[in-house]
Amino acid sequence: MSSIPTVYLVGAGPGHPGLLTLRAVECLAQADLVLYDKLVSPLCLDHAPAGARRVCVTELATHHDERIVPIHDAMIEAARKGLRVVRLKGGDPLVFGRGAEEAEVLHDAGIPFEIVPGVTAALGAAAFAGISLTHRACASAVAFVTGHENPHKPESMLDWNALARFPGTLVIYMGMSRLDRIVASLLSAGKDPQTPAAVVQSATLGQQRTTEAPLFDLARKARDEGLAPPA
Repeated sequence: MSSIPTVYLVGAGPGHPGLLTLRAVECLAQADLVLYDKLVSPLCLDHAPAGARRVCVTELATHHDERIVPIHDAMIEAARKGLRVVRLKGGDPLVFGRGAEEAEVLHDAGIPFEIVPGVTAALGAAAFAGISLTHRACASAVAFVTGHENPHKPESMLDWNALARFPGTLVIYMGMSRLDRIVASLLSAGKDPQTPAAVVQSATLGQQRTTEAPLFDLARKARDEGLAPPA
């Protein structure tokens, strides 16, 4: 097993190619195969050798859930052939990025791996929109929340009553298609309707758009201004 090369699970950041870490560039520079997410900037792929194979994971299967196993199989098969694999993931591999699932599969297959952190979308969106997630005067905590849970789970793991009472900033990932429902859940749980809120689309990219509104009016304003995922 010692002859099997390490698989690198690398965070590419939220979109801007300049947010790629130096360690990510080092890993890409030695890659034989790069399996990358659709939202990864093509400029990040320029750090891989000219002869490296580049495969967008959307090529493995059309639907998101259908490509999970093919991704796992592609990493394991390539590593066992002695190829140096970089699994290039949007944002950070361990923040709503299924990096833990991929690491578990590699571990069970006896494949060595390294996880390379990346700038997660919440940090990129907040910084580029000029919104501080924490502030000594008004926000001493921040919570990252998925707006799109696994539909196959028997029940939600989110406690909207607790989140409505959370004494800090809530950052909702992948919540655009459920924005009306998320807002309604927070309001019905007692969140102040006047709570300042924002939607940031295409964070860190040239086409980034931000809209702000009181929480109660956020979904309507985002809809009127035509904001769409990724946001």
